[in-house]
Amino acid sequence: MVSTAAKPTNIPPESILAEQRVVFYNISWQAYEQILAALGESRSSRLTYNEGTLEITMPLEEHESAIRLIELFVRILVVEFGLKVKTMGSTTLNRPDLKKGAEPDNCYYIQNQPKVAGKKVDLNTDPPPDLIAEVDITHTDINKLNLYASMGVPEFWRYNGQILRIYQLQDREYIEVENSPTFSLAIKERLYQFWEEANLDEVLAEKSFRAWVQQEVQSQSISQSQAE
Repeated sequence: MVSTAAKPTNIPPESILAEQRVVFYNISWQAYEQILAALGESRSSRLTYNEGTLEITMPLEEHESAIRLIELFVRILVVEFGLKVKTMGSTTLNRPDLKKGAEPDNCYYIQNQPKVAGKKVDLNTDPPPDLIAEVDITHTDINKLNLYASMGVPEFWRYNGQILRIYQLQDREYIEVENSPTFSLAIKERLYQFWEEANLDEVLAEKSFRAWVQQEVQSQSISQSQAE
């Protein structure tokens, strides 16, 4: 019989509307897979497993609002930069060889999109997602930096309800950087502005941000032409 322990994590009162989490310890990989299968795919909860620790997260309004705006933000950048993307959402990313598994809020293939286009991703043979974005407003017992670095995810965005942190994988460890390696723009301050505008009107916020990106892309194109 598997020995387990479970407890709700400490949730600050001011963040109670963000996520609710339950953590189990001493869970084997086989038990984790059984729980995944039992819960099925039609659920709102998300599971994260890291070497015996299983965390089940129930995202609430504050969490879902933030991650949907990040999703829109990334989509606008991809489209206006003329890039390709395969959006994976909260697809289960399992690495039994590492005893790690995750269902991130959002994950994307951008640079490696041609390698996974039109197919079901298999992490045994395919590269990991190029970009993963997560919202963690309440405390999590999972070391997300260790988790995604071990999986080889090149870029990780993490939002804590106030600050967006961007991490780039270097020598198998994450280094916090100011600008996204994927998008050659100083996007963090613009993301905060986008969120502020979206709280009042998401449609106008989208139009405003899209126009800004188009202007930045055009300026970059002109600068490159002049340099040549």
